[in-house]
Amino acid sequence: MRKLLIRYGARWLLGLLLTVLAVLQLQQVLPSESVARMDGFFAGLRMRLETPQLDARIVIVDIDERSLAEVGRFPWSRDKLARLVAQLTTHYQAAAVGFDISFPEPDTSSGYDVLQRLAQGELAVPGLQARLARLQPELDYDGQLAQAMQGHPVVLGYNLSGSQRKGVLPAPAFTVADLNGRALDAYTGQGYEANIARLQAAAAGAGIFTAVPDHDGVVRSSPLLQRIGDGYYPALSLATVAAALQARAIAPIWQGTVDTLSDSERLSGGLDALALFHPEGRLRIPVGEALVSTVQFRGRGGPDGGAFRYVSAADVLAGRTPVDQLAGTIVLVGTTAPGLNDLRATPVSAQYPGVEIHANLAKSILDESFKLRPDFATQLEVLQALVLGVLLALALPVLSPAWAIVLSLAGMAAAAALNFHFYSRYDAVLNLATLLLLALALFVLNVAWGYFFEVRRGRALVSRFGEYVAPELVAEMAEDPEQYNMEGESRELSVMFVDVRGFTTISEGLSPKQLREYINRYLTAMSEEIRDRHRGTLDKYIGDAVMAFWGAPLAQADHASRAVATALAMQATAARLSAEFQRRGWPALDIGIGLNTGLMHVGDMGSAIRRAYTVMGDAVNLAARLEGITKVYGAGIVVGAATRAAAPAFAYRELDLVRVKGKLEPVAIFEPVGPAHALDAGQAAQLAQWHAALALVRSQHWDAAQAALETLAATAPRPLYALYLERIAYYRAHPPGADWDGVTTFASK
Repeated sequence: MRKLLIRYGARWLLGLLLTVLAVLQLQQVLPSESVARMDGFFAGLRMRLETPQLDARIVIVDIDERSLAEVGRFPWSRDKLARLVAQLTTHYQAAAVGFDISFPEPDTSSGYDVLQRLAQGELAVPGLQARLARLQPELDYDGQLAQAMQGHPVVLGYNLSGSQRKGVLPAPAFTVADLNGRALDAYTGQGYEANIARLQAAAAGAGIFTAVPDHDGVVRSSPLLQRIGDGYYPALSLATVAAALQARAIAPIWQGTVDTLSDSERLSGGLDALALFHPEGRLRIPVGEALVSTVQFRGRGGPDGGAFRYVSAADVLAGRTPVDQLAGTIVLVGTTAPGLNDLRATPVSAQYPGVEIHANLAKSILDESFKLRPDFATQLEVLQALVLGVLLALALPVLSPAWAIVLSLAGMAAAAALNFHFYSRYDAVLNLATLLLLALALFVLNVAWGYFFEVRRGRALVSRFGEYVAPELVAEMAEDPEQYNMEGESRELSVMFVDVRGFTTISEGLSPKQLREYINRYLTAMSEEIRDRHRGTLDKYIGDAVMAFWGAPLAQADHASRAVATALAMQATAARLSAEFQRRGWPALDIGIGLNTGLMHVGDMGSAIRRAYTVMGDAVNLAARLEGITKVYGAGIVVGAATRAAAPAFAYRELDLVRVKGKLEPVAIFEPVGPAHALDAGQAAQLAQWHAALALVRSQHWDAAQAALETLAATAPRPLYALYLERIAYYRAHPPGADWDGVTTFASK
């Protein structure tokens, strides 16, 4: 035993310490946001593992792209919504209609108010007021919608917001007075943006939009009731189900209440659940803390998600949908059309229709089945951690590597299987991340024991980053390797793309041996400027193209300035190389450089076969597009507006406002001229004259712009001046109109 303690005692002690830390984490003595995010991932994984079954009781009427094309852009005028309500309630006989839409403002799109004001003012003529009064029902769109809802089970939606109170609230489900002194914890809202009075009065009820994301922006749970003042108001899903079932009341049921619970349910304590009382009985709705329930997401979401039938609103308006698909169903009206801002991040999809969140909650209410974290969850998790932790802590040090892997995987698999069993069999949500991390930590402790592991980590970092950055940077990083890793993260960086113009022609004019020397000389020179002289990260070669970035892995506050300085130095180096190549009878070298600065993802990315430390994101794509359009403007370097703003020490020539392929928003592009302090008076004057000429072009003063450009072209000809002179000639023949924004659109890369 003594020998075992000497040999394994330290690892046993560390293993048991890790187990204690895991127990403390489970008890929230040592809470971890990262572990919470992992548990969120596993919660989504459990949902994705379940095969969705189509629930014919709930249908989503979708204001989709086809509806917008047929009916018109959204928001629709309320006469159209009145027709939609009439179709759903009268023609299709839906059990209830819930709107994932609010109406906090009157609809004045008919123009009736304007006509009325004119009739009382400058257009006041005899008989006009009477004529308008006869037209009023036809032009009163709110009145038409209210009339369509009157007497039908139509439920409107509304938001809680800040402290402002707008619109009219529905009657609460119950009030503080109804609780008879009992305490009921709930989320409390001070303000609301509800529906206008005449619509709320005609509706059967209203419900709160409750899809509130967690701190990471992902929607996982929803309160079914929220408190405003002394009233408790239902979520849209609960209010719509209540309307469909013609419910007479929504009320809390308490533990130990004889008249609402069976003997097996009777326990002493506080709130047990919510109850929805309807003519045929009641629905028992389990809720968690603060009346919050976990949303059970089914399927992938959207028309092809498999959990709920989607019907186009255009088909409902036209009567093309078969009656049996909607008759007797709960209908939720919402939108999946891009641009209408009703897509949410959820555990099962990053773009999940918001209306389907209400559908999932409604299904759970109807089924009386919610995935909840039970009261005994923490105790069970602690017991699992103790069993798993003590077993692995004692066994792994004495096992061979192969058996250590087998036992660790078996322990993790057992924890995952038990977790899924409680989830699927008892609707119990238990955390899993801490148990898996405990097993993994104990395994790593025993296979990477001691200082050897740390040394290998440092050597691996130096080896990997040595492929991308200058040796002196690697040496600096190796002094504190804990600060650096190749895991993905988001940072503001500056990225560069460089390409040889006319490379196909160059390659056709050289022998294979000459081409190899040509391209090797070029790539070596460019790489030295990037990596060695300006401390950039060399990303990759793409044929004759070079990609590089600044600001990672070593943070550089002046990454944009370094990138611009590098680009200017590379153009000077390219000019020297071109002269050398031409002396040897080779083709001239001409390069284009695109630069952009912005937020991008950086890290070790790729496949299981090959990976690379690289950057990705919209800002990276824009840099590639800028490189591609350098030749259009005859500029050696083109940078985005963000780079110009982040590197103000350089002088720039504004080139244009462009909309590149893949981006809707126009961006200003610039050509760096050189350090601002190094510009002489002539260069500064020429830049000022160019910017004045550009302003004349954008203001459509064609004659003055042409004269200014011709003066510039006469003194210092540039392809840029010729390009704008051609544009002026075109705009004279094809005037762009008063609303011209001056943007040039590029349809290709």
